[in-house]
Amino acid sequence: MRKPVHNPREVAEIVAVQALSFIAGEPERLGLFLAESGIGPETLRTAAADPHFLGSVLDFVLRDDATVKAFAAASQLHPTNIAAARQALSDPDWERDGP
Repeated sequence: MRKPVHNPREVAEIVAVQALSFIAGEPERLGLFLAESGIGPETLRTAAADPHFLGSVLDFVLRDDATVKAFAAASQLHPTNIAAARQALSDPDWERDGP
């Protein structure tokens, strides 16, 4: 059984990796992402270890309402959680308000 993750940055990285998997699941979307990011499919796995790259993954998802809605439905997340994940990746000192 996995231990729950409570660190907002770790959660954000998990969301971004899920988003990358979502992007990779549709060839047309993946092609567009690769073209815009300037990386090749052979370097995708290596790039996924970079928090800045993970931020760009979420930027790609968040820039289009239809993509945000599709990813939110596929990942069972609310769109605001996706935006919060992006914020957590861009600000290393960001902490979520609340319990």
